[in-house]
This record gives sequence, C-alpha cells and structure tokens, in this order.
Amino acid sequence: MANPHNPRGPLRSSVMTRGVDRATHRSLLYSMGWRPEHIEKPLVAVVNSFNELMPGHIHLNALCQAIKLGIAEAGGTPLEFPTIGVCDGLATGHAGMRMPMPSRELIADSIEIMITAHAFDAMVLLTNCDKVTPGMLMAAARLNIPALLVAGGPMDTGCFRGKRVCYNDLMEAEGLVERGKMPPEELAAFEEVAVWGPGACAMMGTANSMNILAEALGMSLTDNALTPATSGARVAIARRAGRKIMELHAKNILPRDILTPAAFQNALAVDMAVGGSTNTCLHLPAIAAEAGAALGLEEFTAAAGRVPHLVLLKPAGRHFPLDFYNAGGVAALMKELLDHGKIDGQCLTATGTRMAENISARRILDPEVIRPVGNPLSPTGGLAVLKGSLAPEGAVVKKAAVAPEMMTHRGPARVFEREEPALEAIFAGRIHPGDVVVIRYEGPKGGPGMREQLLPTSAIIGMGLGQSVALVTDGRFSGATQGACVGHVTPEAYLGGPLAFVQEGDPILIDIPAGRIDLEVPLVVIAERRKSWRIPEHTALAKGTLLERYRRLVGPATRGATLE
Repeated sequence: MANPHNPRGPLRSSVMTRGVDRATHRSLLYSMGWRPEHIEKPLVAVVNSFNELMPGHIHLNALCQAIKLGIAEAGGTPLEFPTIGVCDGLATGHAGMRMPMPSRELIADSIEIMITAHAFDAMVLLTNCDKVTPGMLMAAARLNIPALLVAGGPMDTGCFRGKRVCYNDLMEAEGLVERGKMPPEELAAFEEVAVWGPGACAMMGTANSMNILAEALGMSLTDNALTPATSGARVAIARRAGRKIMELHAKNILPRDILTPAAFQNALAVDMAVGGSTNTCLHLPAIAAEAGAALGLEEFTAAAGRVPHLVLLKPAGRHFPLDFYNAGGVAALMKELLDHGKIDGQCLTATGTRMAENISARRILDPEVIRPVGNPLSPTGGLAVLKGSLAPEGAVVKKAAVAPEMMTHRGPARVFEREEPALEAIFAGRIHPGDVVVIRYEGPKGGPGMREQLLPTSAIIGMGLGQSVALVTDGRFSGATQGACVGHVTPEAYLGGPLAFVQEGDPILIDIPAGRIDLEVPLVVIAERRKSWRIPEHTALAKGTLLERYRRLVGPATRGATLE
C-alpha cells in the first residue's frame, strides 16, 4: 500500500496489516481495541524503559503518554512496548555490577526483535540512564527507521543542612563515617535527602553525559538533555517529540542520515567541553559501529586537543545539571563551540533541520557555569587517553575530575584481584598517601561485564586520600567518580595484558599531561612473570550462563566493549 505520510515509500507495517492473508494479523490488533482506521496509519513504536527500580525511570509513564498523544495528534498510531533497565547505583559494589554492560546489548537486541517482528514504521525511544540511552541509540542506528530519543531529564538536587547535595556527596560521606568524622545517625539523615526524586542523578554521571551527547549527535530535540525531570517543560518535550517523529517519517529522515562522522565529531567536542563520564569512551564507539562509522580512542585524544573544557558539574565541580540548564543548556554550549569553529553546524538533526539553525538564537546566560572559549577551565578537553607500557592499547581518565597535584603521580602498586578486597583495604586504612591502587580482572572479559569501581574511588575520596592516591583498573568508573582514576586499561588482565603482571610495590607512573601510564619494571622481569602467569580461578564461570556467553563474545574496551 502507498504511504500517504511518506510518498517515497510504502508503510513498513503494510507487510503485517495489508492483504487477504493478513486477516489474522488485523484481527489480533482489533482484539486490543484498534480499528481499521488506526492500522491504516503509520505504526509508531514507543519504547518505554519505565521500571520501579530506577529514579531516572520511575516517572517515564507520564512522559510515555505525552509521546503517544503527540503521535496520535500528528496522524500516527502509537504502540508501546518496554525494555529493561539496570540501575548502576543499586547494582554497584556486588555481583550485580557485572550486569549493566551486558544489559546495553540486550536493550539494543530486544528493540531490534520487537521492531522487526512487528514491522513498525518509526519509533520513539524513551530513556534516561546509563546503559539504556546508548543501547537505544545503538538500536536506532542498527534498524535505521525514523527514530527520535526522549530522555527523562535530570533529578532535582537534594539539600542537607542548607547545602545542595547529590548522590556522590553521599558516597563520600560513607568514608567520613569510617574515619569517625561523621556519626552514623547523621549519615542516616543524609541518605534520606541526598537523592531527591525522579530523574537522572544530579551530576555529570553517565546518564546525563549520554543524554547530553544524544542531543549533540542530533538524535533528540533541543533541550531534551537537561530540561528538569519534574518540570512541565519535560512533558511538553515528550509531546512535541511524538509529533516530530511523524514529520521525520514523512520526510524519511533516518538515524544514519543524522549519525554521520561529523555528528560524532560534534559529540566528541561536547564531551570534551563538559568533561563527560569516561563511559562515553565505551558508548560513543559502540553507537558509531552500529551506524557504520569507526570511532577510536585516538579521536578522543584529538578532540581533547582541540576543544577546551568549559563546564564543570558535580562531582568535580560545584554546579548541578539544573545550573547548566539555566545557563543556556547544551544548545548554548554548542553555539559557543560553533562560533569558534569547534563543531559542524551543518549536521542534520531529529528536528528535521540543521544543528546551526537549532541553536542560532542561543547564548550563554551564566559564564560561571558555561565558560566562554576565551576563558576555559582548561585549554584541553575534560577526558584524556593514556598509553604506555601498562596500557599499550590505551586507558582513559576523567582529567576534569583530577586534582592538579595528581596530574602527574608516581607511586608503588597496591595490587588487588577484584574490587571487594580493595574496598576493604581502603576503609581499613591500609592504603597510604602516594600509593597506586591496582584492581584487575574487572575488564569486559575478566569481570566479566567491566564492573564500575565507584565504591573504591569514593572511599579514597572519603578517606581523605583523593589528592595523594591513584587507582588503576581494567574495569570502568561511574560518572560520579573523581580523582586520579585510570580505567579501561587495555589489553585487560584476563587476556594477559601487562596489568596481569604488576606485583605489590612495583612503581607506576601516571603522567596525564603527557598521555602516559607506565609500569616502571624492566621488560625482562615482565617476560619472566609472564611465563608463570595463569588466569585466576576466581574468574571461572558456569557454562551456559549469560555472563559466560558475554565473555566469549565481548570485545575490548577500546572498541566500545561491543559483542564481536
């Protein structure tokens, strides 16, 4: 059947709804309350990641209804289905943290299954948190039907004893209790108000980082990333997105028309300007791969060299996402970057227009929150890629969250085979100023699942060691992490990378300005250690489990830890 909404092609859904041999298909749809006039229209999926475990997703049902209303208003038929979502905050610190990275692949795969099985014409992706946003963008690039991403928005800040606070403040307070500087009853009062309500945690964590980058890529409407979760404007964005997806469908604007190499360079520029989570070094390459584009760590390095750091939110700074929004948001930041030749304004976006047009009227409203290019926090970007004898294929660090005195650090290795004993040692006072904590066998294959090391990094800060102790791992970090924390060390220890051969007391040099991380041990000594190395027994997995399958398929962190 010809598609009245898209003269360039038929409705995809016609393979399910048209023809004598599709009577049963139509009848199944009628049984759910749809009528012939509904299934004659474009069928638009609304992928809703609502669940009752994630603050970032607890409010999504109301936004989902707004999206569906917008679709219906614009002449489409909305059909909702769910996808999973893991709360990294609830999963952290135990075996559950092995699951978020595999969940990204499952989210993308489940959307592919549902969209293909039911022949949808377009889709709106309702998201908010760490692995859900990249998983949905991966699915959009893979399926390449008209798609638009809607975020749930950032959380309001908490308030404790007259001070604005968020999730990572609470994490660090745990260390204060261990040191006897905060009574347990004060921590109990703090934890009731630190994480305030619906929305993505109020800091530059992975959730807000990826929503910001989705807007920078052009896959969402302007101001989608930072409009507060509890505002009426957030509902209005959702409803407008429902109408906009019908326009994208009519114009046959597809994700790969938007997710071009230039768009990924724009996202890298914004990532460097905001000092995003190190997890963006996993997710942007994974999305790019689905779009048929290559994005290596060298491009993160190049972007850091050409784009200054302009925004510093919690945990490294004192500002919150709401401050960023009130200062002009992502659009104002991108206009500043555009005016100085740091991004490409001709990239097509999900608004149906070019990025330059979307942001033409925007300007910085608070230069303390969004620094102008002429007065940056740093002349180089907020993320850095390190290479050297300890990480021949690369490692990453959130430079924006590193104390100046730790930008170059040499110290003895304190070696741990997994997260739990490292955390115990930090809280027990067995880690001392100058040490380099090494946590290995936490990589994509070794973990498996590349657990976040948020608890150890927060413990280091809480124990007063943030300006004297570094942490190095083949695992990854939360956006809530601050300090000299180097992750994604590749090759990982499980594959026999140099990290596997570090021994207690070995000197490690971290030189962030020079982009180096080196194990200062003679090569002949490393070669001898390699001969006797065996994969530790604690990494063994039962056959046939999800994680055992994931281990067999997952690639290195330097390629986004995608399944290969």
